[in-house]
Amino acid sequence: MNPTAGSFTINPRLQRHFCVFAVNFPSGESLAKIYTDILVQHLSNSHLKFPPTVARVAPLLITAAMSLHQKMAQQFLPTALKFHYIFNLRDLSNIFQGMLYSITETLPNQTELVRLWMHEAYRVYGDKLVDSNDVDNYEKAVIDTIKKTGFEDLDEGQLFSKPLIYCHFAEGIGESKYLPIRKWEQLNKLLHEAMSQYNDLVAAMNLVLFEDAMCHVCRISRIFEGPRGNALLVGVGGSGKQSLSRLSAFISSLEVFQIQLRKGYSIQDMKNDLSGLYTKAGLKSVGIVFLMTDAQVADERFLVLVNDMLASGEIPDLFADDEVENIVGALRNEVKSMGLQDTKDNCWRFFIDRVRRQLKVVLCFSPVGSTLRVRSRKFPSITNCTAINWFHEWPQEALESVSTRFLQETEDLPEELRRSVSLFMAYVHTSVNDMSHKYLENEKRYNYTTPKTFLEQINLYRKLFTEKTEDLKGRISRLVNGLEKLKTTAVQVDELKVVLAAQEIELHEKSIAADKLIQVVGIETEKVSKEKAYAAEEEKKVRVIEEDVSIKQKVCEEDLRKAEPALIAAQEALKTLDKGNLTELKSFGSPPPAVVNVTAAVLVLFSTKGRIPKDRSWKACKSMMGKVDAFLENLKNYAKEDIQPDVYKAVQEYIKDPEFVPEKVFSKSCAAAGLCDWVINIIKFYDVYVVVEPKRRALMQANAELSAAQDRLKFLNNQIESLEEQLSMLKTEFQEATNAKLKCQSDAETTANTIELANRLVNGLASENYRWRDSVANFRNQLITLPGDILMVTAFISYMGCFTRMYRIGLLKKYWEPFLKKLVPAIPTTPDLDPMDLLTDDAQIAQWNNEGLPNDRMSSENATVLTNSERWPLMIDPQLQGIKWIKNKYGSDLKVVRLSHKNYLDVIESALSEGSTVLLENIGETVDAVLDPLLGRNLIKRGRAIKIGDKEMDYNPKFRLILQTKLGNPHYKPEMQAQTTLINFTVTRDGLEEQLLAEVVKVERPDLEKLRSELTKQQNDFKITLKVLEDDLLSRLAAAGEDILSDTALVINLETTKKTADEIEIKVEEAKCTSRKIDEARELYRPAAVRASLLYFILNDLHKINPIYQFSLKAFSVVFQNAIARAVKSDDIKERVANLLDSISYMVFMYTSRGLFECDKLIFMAQMTFQILLTSKEIEPVELDYLLRFPVTSNVISPLDFLTNTSWSGIKSLSQMLEFKNLDRDIEGSAKRWKKFVDSEYPEKEKFPQEWKNKSALQKLCMMRALRPDRMTYAIKSFVEEKLGTKFTESRSIEFAKSFMETSPTTPVFFILSPGVDPLKDVEKLGKKFGFTFDRRNFHNVSLGQGQETVAEHAMEVASRHGHWVILQNIHLVRAWLPTLEKKMEQCEEGGHQKYRLFMSAEPAPCPRFHIIPQGLLESSIKITNEPPSGMLANLHKALDNFNQETMEMCSKEAEFKAILFVLCYFHAVVNERRKFGAQGWNRIYPFSVGDLTISVSVLYNYLENSSKIPWEDMRYLFGEIMYGGHITDDWDRRLCRTFLQEWLQDGLLDTELLLAPGFPAPPNMDYTGYHKYIDDVLPDESPYLYGLHPNAEIGFLTTASETLFRTVFEMQPRDSGAAGATTVTREEKVKQVLEEINDKIPEPFNIPEIMGKVEERSPYIIVAFQECERMNVLMAELKRSLKELDLGLKLSIMPIYLLPIETSLTLLQR
Repeated sequence: MNPTAGSFTINPRLQRHFCVFAVNFPSGESLAKIYTDILVQHLSNSHLKFPPTVARVAPLLITAAMSLHQKMAQQFLPTALKFHYIFNLRDLSNIFQGMLYSITETLPNQTELVRLWMHEAYRVYGDKLVDSNDVDNYEKAVIDTIKKTGFEDLDEGQLFSKPLIYCHFAEGIGESKYLPIRKWEQLNKLLHEAMSQYNDLVAAMNLVLFEDAMCHVCRISRIFEGPRGNALLVGVGGSGKQSLSRLSAFISSLEVFQIQLRKGYSIQDMKNDLSGLYTKAGLKSVGIVFLMTDAQVADERFLVLVNDMLASGEIPDLFADDEVENIVGALRNEVKSMGLQDTKDNCWRFFIDRVRRQLKVVLCFSPVGSTLRVRSRKFPSITNCTAINWFHEWPQEALESVSTRFLQETEDLPEELRRSVSLFMAYVHTSVNDMSHKYLENEKRYNYTTPKTFLEQINLYRKLFTEKTEDLKGRISRLVNGLEKLKTTAVQVDELKVVLAAQEIELHEKSIAADKLIQVVGIETEKVSKEKAYAAEEEKKVRVIEEDVSIKQKVCEEDLRKAEPALIAAQEALKTLDKGNLTELKSFGSPPPAVVNVTAAVLVLFSTKGRIPKDRSWKACKSMMGKVDAFLENLKNYAKEDIQPDVYKAVQEYIKDPEFVPEKVFSKSCAAAGLCDWVINIIKFYDVYVVVEPKRRALMQANAELSAAQDRLKFLNNQIESLEEQLSMLKTEFQEATNAKLKCQSDAETTANTIELANRLVNGLASENYRWRDSVANFRNQLITLPGDILMVTAFISYMGCFTRMYRIGLLKKYWEPFLKKLVPAIPTTPDLDPMDLLTDDAQIAQWNNEGLPNDRMSSENATVLTNSERWPLMIDPQLQGIKWIKNKYGSDLKVVRLSHKNYLDVIESALSEGSTVLLENIGETVDAVLDPLLGRNLIKRGRAIKIGDKEMDYNPKFRLILQTKLGNPHYKPEMQAQTTLINFTVTRDGLEEQLLAEVVKVERPDLEKLRSELTKQQNDFKITLKVLEDDLLSRLAAAGEDILSDTALVINLETTKKTADEIEIKVEEAKCTSRKIDEARELYRPAAVRASLLYFILNDLHKINPIYQFSLKAFSVVFQNAIARAVKSDDIKERVANLLDSISYMVFMYTSRGLFECDKLIFMAQMTFQILLTSKEIEPVELDYLLRFPVTSNVISPLDFLTNTSWSGIKSLSQMLEFKNLDRDIEGSAKRWKKFVDSEYPEKEKFPQEWKNKSALQKLCMMRALRPDRMTYAIKSFVEEKLGTKFTESRSIEFAKSFMETSPTTPVFFILSPGVDPLKDVEKLGKKFGFTFDRRNFHNVSLGQGQETVAEHAMEVASRHGHWVILQNIHLVRAWLPTLEKKMEQCEEGGHQKYRLFMSAEPAPCPRFHIIPQGLLESSIKITNEPPSGMLANLHKALDNFNQETMEMCSKEAEFKAILFVLCYFHAVVNERRKFGAQGWNRIYPFSVGDLTISVSVLYNYLENSSKIPWEDMRYLFGEIMYGGHITDDWDRRLCRTFLQEWLQDGLLDTELLLAPGFPAPPNMDYTGYHKYIDDVLPDESPYLYGLHPNAEIGFLTTASETLFRTVFEMQPRDSGAAGATTVTREEKVKQVLEEINDKIPEPFNIPEIMGKVEERSPYIIVAFQECERMNVLMAELKRSLKELDLGLKLSIMPIYLLPIETSLTLLQR
């Protein structure tokens, strides 16, 4: 063990079990002998052949080394910040280890040997040092050591020449010789070659190798080349630790390995990675660098493995047994070849040794905070087994070198300005560092600058400068192009006028020729028209004939169609006849009559010329059928159309015969039947034909007429066609003439239009002509001032985001602008430049405002930084103003995720490939380590992909990540700030005032606010429209071709633009007038917004009193709106505004005070009153400052016996103010009157003597502060009552049921517990009323403790789904679970049941540093304290509030019950309030609670109901010994309790007027409300008499309370110092000053033996005096000790926890 370590104290009971050995540090002679032998042996090595002279200085060198080591151990002591300043033999050995790298070329002479020792000592000692002061002291120590050791013969110039660097690659990469670097240029060339090879072979890396960076590469490379060379690189994020390590590893031919964190990456995963490395290094003998950063320590247990790896190389359980066997088996042959036995132990040792030789561990850690210090204590190998290389803040030379290197690539930047730009960039970086210190001191906010921030500034400058240069050149080109075209247009107008004149003459000639032709065409046209008219008439006639023919033909055809069936039937009948049939018929000798008739009918039909044969006998018929074939043919060819009338008539006779039917005849003869059928159908046909034939003739005649008419029409048409052909030729000639005339006319019109367009263009752009000329000149000037303007803008974006408005102005006006003006050569800059003008414009800001961005300057700046920043923006957004704007701005395209979401990495992966924007909301002070590559934009595959965890993802350049936190004052480590741009979206006073004014007017004058909102949007749209129109016009001009005058659309667009612009101008003016009227009306309500904004910021500062007082803007807005709704209505605006002010103040007061402890309510009340009066300028800041600080002059003795020295000193200080001039003289002159005032019991109610009674209320408070500090709490209450009203000081608690009405599924209740208070009863009572009980299983009560976290989570899940109530008690007991609780609350709130409610309770932390409740949880909750109120009035009301009228009436002995209940309430108030008097109230503090009172009343009820007489003695015993007495442990306190009850609980309570206190008799019988009224009317003013104490009993605690009050209020006052570069006294300086003053005043201790020797008789008095002297000595010694430790703590730059209260007390000590 190390006896000098802080934890060395060993319990003797433990130590007695051990044999203790003290191992002393080796003596100087021993060390000299050891290291002399080592060095001399190396220098005398025959193989290396060092010059003999070199070895001669070895003894001197050893002496110098020992001397330097001793100085280091004595001068550079370890502190809290410099915990690694422990210099031991390990360091001394490392120096000589490094010297053994030397070869013959390294040490040609003695000087080089000493230089080598200086270099190695610098590597071992100097590289550990944390700041430039220590480095300077170290260098002085080295020079001093060398000079004193005896190296006088060496040339100092050569000895101390720079650079002092040795490295293994001095002759080139791969040539491992440890040689010096003579010149920076040589090293620069070597490293650039290495970097070029690295970029070709490994990955692209763009490093600026300034001197510091090159030194770090050499240092890291030296560590790698050494045996077991492990490095601890310490520096803030962005210092280049990883990049330089990779380059150094490449130079040393080592591979680099880093763990890839992924979700769920565990210690087992790390073991798997390390086992792979061990296998590669140990079996394959591959050189590997294991690189680990802060971000990769996702679990502190990872460092257990790293610690083991560094300390011994062996990591327990790294390999399984079978894997160990495989390793041993693989190495057996190599172990044998080394001459060792191949045992398992030897093989394993060989393996571990090779791993330690080949595997280099590089830890890149940050020095910020206590993390590294704690880790080095827990894991000592981190510092003991590594070479520490401390990366200091980049020096000025580095900043300038880096910026100059990158600026060389900016082509448009003038060469002569690059040096100045570089200087300014470096100054900006350092000035922001200074401002960050002041920011931390005044605002307690952390802001870091890192090299990465500086690089971002450079890259952003180059990007913006290039973009703006191109933009300006483009604008100039567009405007010049427009101007040129306007100029060309004006010249072309005159030329066009000449052309137009010639065109008009030609047009006249062609018009005459065309007119002549038109006459000829007219005559011919008339002729043709006449012919056409005649032909048309003829054509009409033909059409009539055609119609007639068509009708006749149709009728004829129809009739023929009717005859056709008969003809067909006849033909079908003939088909039945053949030669055989007829022959058979013919052969009939005497056929039947029917057959004869048939043949006779045929015979008649065959009558020639109509002569009917008389002989129609069968014979004649047979004769007719003589030749059958001929007969059959005659039948077929019968002339059916030509039947004579007589024949027809004769045949009719046969047909009419009933027997003349084919069916009947068929029975007699088949052939006769066929003939019969034929005859019938032939006659049928003829019947039709007779009708048709006339019609056919008429048709033929009509066709003949039609043919003749058509021939005539054709002739006419031919004639017309000939005439039309002639007319067409004439028309063609006329058309050609007309076309020539029209073309000439068109050309003339075109020319005229072109002239008109040109005139319109020139006239329309007349105003633009001048404006554009001015713009071109302005843009050209901007090109000149662009380097300076962009420089300022870049600084603004890179560094301003984290600061508040005041600090931004301070940096800009007090730092940057003055420095910029002093630069030589000067950088041209726009006078009074506003960076916002270059980054955005009114139209853009207007659009942001439309999207929901608050319209104050700070918010616009924040939005500008967010949209222009190269790094991912991180919004500090406690009031959720920024996130609201972002969500509106991106709309549905935005992907919103939280780290608590299960699939957030999947969403990010999707967005990465799609190029979407991701909002990572509500982060804490750290983010998941898996996201570190994304935050750092560690792209692979030439920027096309990124590796998150073990997964490669496509990277779209359009991807954008925005981070947001609800934390009000987060502390982000430099690594996080290096990767993001912090933007402080915390609401500003002005911004909030505007928002609240809009809310007030929206309620009071909705019409006004709606109109204003529309006007604002309209105005914003106008700005956007005007910009779009002008851009469109310029782009059209730019896009217009050579012939601009032919572009009618351009001119129309111009006129539209001008018209729209003119209309907009008119509307803008109208809107301005309307807006002025609206603003005038709105301003009437501004006082309400000012008051509300003021109150919010007072609420926001309450966390300074107690961190549990956290309030969100969202909750405040609800209170504000409720206050507006509940304010008394009035038609008079002034009266209404006054009512609003009162309502807002009171509602906010009640909302806030229910969550405050009693001791803090008066503080809040006072701060609220003071700030309201300051805002309305009713009080003077100087007077308030006196009241709060109460500055006193030391060494002032009071001339008056009724005033202490402190009081008189305060009066003297007050008298120096103009308003209090001669106060001290008046007091001395009228001492009696002032004494009477000072000695009065209630001086705050008395009038001041003389004319001082006419002073203002605050001035009276100032005098009271000096005269009676003990009465200041009462005086402040009276002051508040006078200024704000009585209701602010009544201190009546709000019923829980009323507070419950404000809850919702997203607004839980948070009970701040006090001793003896159980909020569960209130919740149960209310739950029962609403139907939520344990029995119904919809009320879940979880008392948190070990193992209850899962139960609580399950209860919340069930309750949120089904609408139950959950109460989580004592959540402060599960500190580690609270972040999970907050996430669980968010999950349950999302889509939770409307009836779901959550209640929580926790005890407040004893002091701020132990506060553990998450801020988000507190902000979203309604906070309620159940602490007993302060003062008898409030306590008595509070006690009585536990009952109601039903309670009063429940007992049968109502009068007795009421009287005793009231006494119990009074007794309860007394015992509670006596605690504030300290030991004068109770000897010990007892946890009396409301439960004691309620149980006592229950007991009272039972005893009265069950007893005929009042059992006074029993009740006194029960109340005094059990209910309340059960808490009491002190006998005197118990006696006091009994005495109170004996005085009050007696028969006199009912019979006579018993006094509970002087001036306060027990009340008569009355109802519940009457008792409350009785208390208000009869209870005397607050006084110790009410508690049975002397008035002087309260002086002590009242004085302390008032001091606490004023100190706290003073701390809460706004701090304005430091932001504008003012010189301020730091907290540390102030503490040191007070510390020195107290040290000077501490007396020397009493010399007790000497004093005792002078005393002859030791009486009791003398003995007591001695005892007091001893106690005084102990006190003074403790005081000196604590002050000495505090002084040491200040020097260490970090304060141990136990010294913080002392430091705070000294800071606030008023002298």
